[in-house]
Amino acid sequence: MQTAQPEVRVTAPVLEVEGLEKVYGDVKAVRGLSFQVAPGEVLGLVGPNGAGKTSTLRCLGGILPPSSGRVAVAGHDMVGAPVEAKRALAFLPDEPRLFEYLTVWEHLNFVARLYGVEGWEERARALLDEMELAGKEKSLPGELSRGMKQKLSIACGFLHSPRLILLDEPLTGLDPLGIRRMKASLRQRAEAGTVLVLSSHLLPLVEELCHRILVIAGGRAVALGTLSDIRAQLSGPEGEGASLEELFIRITSAEARLEREAP
Repeated sequence: MQTAQPEVRVTAPVLEVEGLEKVYGDVKAVRGLSFQVAPGEVLGLVGPNGAGKTSTLRCLGGILPPSSGRVAVAGHDMVGAPVEAKRALAFLPDEPRLFEYLTVWEHLNFVARLYGVEGWEERARALLDEMELAGKEKSLPGELSRGMKQKLSIACGFLHSPRLILLDEPLTGLDPLGIRRMKASLRQRAEAGTVLVLSSHLLPLVEELCHRILVIAGGRAVALGTLSDIRAQLSGPEGEGASLEELFIRITSAEARLEREAP
């Protein structure tokens, strides 16, 4: 008698990117990026200044249309079904985008109405507690510190429970305690199945939080995988035990040298 084999569950990726390119005139900011991100995975997006990170994030979030290629979020094509795709994600830029004449509570109410969040008040109060904004419900953005504005922006992004969260330098303006709590909030959401794509120049943060890392330079993917995978790509002793910062410098320096030598 044969023993029944356990069922293998295939989980569809939340984020699918195929041949993504973004061109501005004669400049190719993003060149043929292809990758997938599974539920609960945290992907780090790193690269030198001008590498194409922000353009990539904005294409993933539907803020910029891709010049070619495909982006799908939760099975919804960003071009063919943009409303459905954008409902499944939150884009959190490095600079909070807030309405000057809306209070903290009114911001959350506005987002709840925009996304049709039922029972939003209870969820909003929990987020205010989590982001240490309780008691600031009636405050306007002009009355908040830089860090509090960042926390409000993040609370608004979390309110509709997106399946994909795109973060561009999310810890800007936060104090050390706020950074610790924000990292815990991000881990909690990843553990619940949310996909995070985190872009930051704080490489120790990326190394700490991310399951896989995508290194881009000149708009191209030059490394993709776990930290161990990327170490293995650097054959020989130079890759063994290296930190993400050391690997980043080696990889991007080599790519810059190839760009200079290209005909």
